[in-house]
Amino acid sequence: MRESVIYQEILEEGRQEGERLGRQEGERLGRQEQGRSLVLLLLEQQVGQLSPQMRDRISALSLERLEALALALLDFSSLASLAAWLEQEG
Repeated sequence: MRESVIYQEILEEGRQEGERLGRQEGERLGRQEQGRSLVLLLLEQQVGQLSPQMRDRISALSLERLEALALALLDFSSLASLAAWLEQEG
């Protein structure tokens, strides 16, 4: 059965679909990491040097929360305002 043409076609289609899904996931993760890096850069420009703990906390945010932080950071005037936002977010 494994040598049959139909089996081989199905196997190849599955492989191609797996590769396509893998590329899509990789692109999504790449965009998420670029967004995270940009938010960290903007935060440091807005409020100053971030501690490693604060960077780790921000890096752990979901994409949805990271987007909210990107909007909120425009209102931050200090590290304290960022810390307060992070505390509010849980």
